[in-house]
Amino acid sequence: MPIWIFRIATLVAFPFLTYNFIKPDWMTLLGGLLCGAIVVAGEVIFKRLRLIKIMIACTGLILGYVLFVLFDYGIDHFLQMDLMWWEQHRLHVEITLLVFGVLASLFKSRDLEGLSYTGHHLKVADLSALIDGRIVDLCEINFLSGIIVLPVFVLDKLNEMVASKDPLERAKGRRGLDVATRLQELKDIAVRITNKNPKGDTLEAKTVALSKNFDAELVTLDFNMSKAALLANVTALNIADLATALKPVVLPGETMSLFIMKDGKEKEQGIGYLDDGTMVVVEEGRKHIGKRTEVAVYSILQTSSGRMIFAKVK
Repeated sequence: MPIWIFRIATLVAFPFLTYNFIKPDWMTLLGGLLCGAIVVAGEVIFKRLRLIKIMIACTGLILGYVLFVLFDYGIDHFLQMDLMWWEQHRLHVEITLLVFGVLASLFKSRDLEGLSYTGHHLKVADLSALIDGRIVDLCEINFLSGIIVLPVFVLDKLNEMVASKDPLERAKGRRGLDVATRLQELKDIAVRITNKNPKGDTLEAKTVALSKNFDAELVTLDFNMSKAALLANVTALNIADLATALKPVVLPGETMSLFIMKDGKEKEQGIGYLDDGTMVVVEEGRKHIGKRTEVAVYSILQTSSGRMIFAKVK
């Protein structure tokens, strides 16, 4: 349901309530309208989704009153009798229906929020993205915008990993929960936790299905997850692919300053690394181990596991 429906409901509910329950004059009506406008303006300015619950409650209040009016109309026009009990308890029934409308709307508020916020400004973070942690860095530099969605079933999986007997599994689980906490502490990006749990045999299938239901983009580092998202017509933002695309371009014949860390497999070879972790094999670089020296690139080998650069001491 679009958010503007709740905004209009708020602007209608506040004047209605002040006029009927405080004082029936124009000043009270304008005061209620001002209160509603303040609530809507606060929701727009601060972009805090928690304020939507206020608007949902106002909508429930209006629906409860409409239900009372219909009930009252039915008793007066269809029963065709003077009911003393109804006259004595009319106010009690009205208050009960109003409270029922508010409570019922708040009970379904999570589902309403999920329906209100859909589209590609939503980013669903999967298990691999939370364990990796670089999603926080991308949010901090405003590379990822919109709303980050954390599925409850992914957080439950992290809690299971924390309880595992495997030390590596526990460490991954703790890191994932720490990353989720850091995301919620960010001031410039909104983070929402959803209880929606779509059908799926695996965690990956559920994550892809949730992204498709929200029409959201999927943030991942898992190659198989990216392929599954592609088959489901879901846009996948693979952080690993981004890191590969941002590796510096090195061409044969180019020179660079390189710190040679250790010797290579072949005689007189030295090994160094670029800032992104790309290994550089330097011919005749063994005698320069522990030093920074100028090297010239003469060959680049692209493998399935990454790039290897071959160079000579200049």
